Amino acid sequence: MQCLHVRISVCDCTAWKSKRSLIIEPSIRPVVAGDDAGLFNKLTMLKFSKRLLLSAGLCAVLASCGKSGDPAEETKENDPITGFFANEIKPPLNANCFQGAYYRKVVSSQDVWLGLEGKVVLPQIVFDESRKNPAKPQQYLDNPSVYMGGNMGGQETDIGLTWEVIRDEQGNVTADRRAFRPFLRRSAHVSGQAATYENAPAQKEYYWYPGEEVTMSVQIVQSGKIRFIVEGAGKRFERDFDCAAFVRGAKGDFKRVNAIDQVSNEGKPAQATKTRVEGAVWKETNLFRLQGTELVKVPVHQKRFTDMRCPSATNFKITASEAELKVGAESIAIDGGAK
Repeated sequence: MQCLHVRISVCDCTAWKSKRSLIIEPSIRPVVAGDDAGLFNKLTMLKFSKRLLLSAGLCAVLASCGKSGDPAEETKENDPITGFFANEIKPPLNANCFQGAYYRKVVSSQDVWLGLEGKVVLPQIVFDESRKNPAKPQQYLDNPSVYMGGNMGGQETDIGLTWEVIRDEQGNVTADRRAFRPFLRRSAHVSGQAATYENAPAQKEYYWYPGEEVTMSVQIVQSGKIRFIVEGAGKRFERDFDCAAFVRGAKGDFKRVNAIDQVSNEGKPAQATKTRVEGAVWKETNLFRLQGTELVKVPVHQKRFTDMRCPSATNFKITASEAELKVGAESIAIDGGAK
């Protein structure tokens, strides 16, 4: 009889899952052959033994790979906090820019999200003195903003802070813009709900300034209603805002945006400007979602959003460490590009 010894170089599970070859090498220890019939029997046994041992070996190896591997990687992929939820629609790598401004936008994946929150240090502003508004000579044609919003059922919302006029200590509205003030905007909806835009009252408790840190959130508190909260530096603004398409259980996406908006320029190419917005720092960004019956916060990690830098990446300096990328944190500078 002839013995078959099979040497198996067992792959690790990571290698097997990545379709590396499993190396199986039969080696024969010859014994003295008696006659031709014995040789035939030995060859038959060899073929049978090869099939048997190969099948057994593969079963053992594949079963092992199915049960083991890198536990940390498997846990990370299956954990919806660091990975994705079962029916979450991963974001596209790219998206089309809307003309008319310079903006850094982070757009989330699509899921049954209930909103978004983030903590941000408001940017410093350097205006282009050659770009004044002819209709309002004390104001510039460039206007910084930091805001959130989302899209559900074809309705878009923009909600956050924009550089605005204020009332001075005598109660007069200033001719120039002097502080970040809350604003809320929604597009029209097929239900008949009209588009609208509004600002927070021009009161000092609703003015925020460059360098101040705020926590901002938008959350669906009931179907058709978003609650907007911004607070920080000892001030707080809260407003419930009707948005017909934003309903619990519907899929949609949410966003955060840092921008240099341009007056009367929507839909047109962004105008070259020397205006710069620097020093904005997002310390974290989280999505709201129900997990079972519990409301959880889900980090907007680097695989959970589409990275938009419009109109061109050359207008932005964005930095983030590996740890910051896991929690939706980054530093942003925007430059209009004019020399």
